[in-house]
Amino acid sequence: MMKKLIYLVIFFSAGLISCSESNQMTFENTLDIQRPDETIILQRADLEAKLGDIAMGMAPVFKNTGELVPSQFDDLDGDGAWDELVVNLDFAPLETLTLDVELVSAENYPEFEKRTNVRLGIVQDDYSFVEVDQYFAPPGLGGFPTIAQGESVNWENDKMGFRNYFDCRNVKDLFGKLQPGLIIDKIHTPEMGDYHQLADWGMDVLHCGSSLGSGGLAILKNDSLIRLGSTEVYEYQKVIEGPVRSVFDLKYKGWDVDGEELEAVERISIFPGKYWFQSDVTVGGFSGEKQLATGIVTSMLKNEPYAFDAGADYHAIATLDVQSLNNDELGMAVMVPKDEMTAVDRTTGINFFELGYETVPAKNFSHVISETYYIAQKIKNEVPARHYFFAVWGLENPKWKEIDHFEAYINEEAEKLSHPIVVII
Repeated sequence: MMKKLIYLVIFFSAGLISCSESNQMTFENTLDIQRPDETIILQRADLEAKLGDIAMGMAPVFKNTGELVPSQFDDLDGDGAWDELVVNLDFAPLETLTLDVELVSAENYPEFEKRTNVRLGIVQDDYSFVEVDQYFAPPGLGGFPTIAQGESVNWENDKMGFRNYFDCRNVKDLFGKLQPGLIIDKIHTPEMGDYHQLADWGMDVLHCGSSLGSGGLAILKNDSLIRLGSTEVYEYQKVIEGPVRSVFDLKYKGWDVDGEELEAVERISIFPGKYWFQSDVTVGGFSGEKQLATGIVTSMLKNEPYAFDAGADYHAIATLDVQSLNNDELGMAVMVPKDEMTAVDRTTGINFFELGYETVPAKNFSHVISETYYIAQKIKNEVPARHYFFAVWGLENPKWKEIDHFEAYINEEAEKLSHPIVVII
């Protein structure tokens, strides 16, 4: 799978087709399915091969039959010049779209509806929260001060909201949504009220306990899961926040894995219209191969979990049950490249906190992982490993009450990822 992914990137970057119209680009859906909200990432070098050198302070916009197409330009390396242009398009089955391209001043770039969001808010003396672009979590293996809005780094699109506890627990959690607005700027404020209670926007829908929650990370070693948590350094860094893509990094140093001191960076990307986020995890400080595990809490699970091939190139694990904090259907899944998958298993359901393995007494949290269904993938030192985490809520859409619909959605998304939109320049 890794060789195939590399080939696709090379084809996209170097195998571009020239067109006679210098101010047009063509995008082709090669699948016979509807593809709404396809987010397409264009490299600056490829655009300049078509348009010529793009002056500083200028960026392309796209028009489809005269209408502006949602897009943004992103400076990923922080050097002051944008590196990637991100476009959001809808496709009918087998549809080809030819768009007009214009260069505009970056200062006057059109404003598009914001459909993704990322936020870390830090508490102030008056108990309000101020958003920061970079911050270090408080250290500590036991008790800790609650400094973050919603206790977490939070991210969302118009479908679901997600969060990662910004403390030694380092567990992921979910916000279910009943409508497509963005909400994380308001959580943990008087305007929203208690986000653990059902409201018109939705609610916090997941009980995590001492599990990996909704996509927490661990190393699998000798049939044991070693949590990514309680590290010497835990840092948040916003990379990009925009209408059609938001990206941020969670950085860790001093991750004790059975005596080895590892470092890790998780880069999370979220796009509009998807019931999933993308995670690229880079672990360093070791030789050979290790197994990175990602999991789903099972504390309220009554049905058996599911494992299946998703499309031709991926393997997925999933749960769907009456397991939300609103006592209704909640589905979660993790999808990894099939040729990187090494193990699928379920941990014990023992409550280690009650046995005295207490990490955070105030939160009834134990560092020992339990009540988790997980999938592991092989990783190499300093080489990013990618997975996708899915979440759906039956109260938002009745079709998510059935595993067949959830599995079909995962399979379709896998096929789209395996057959990216073809860009003809």
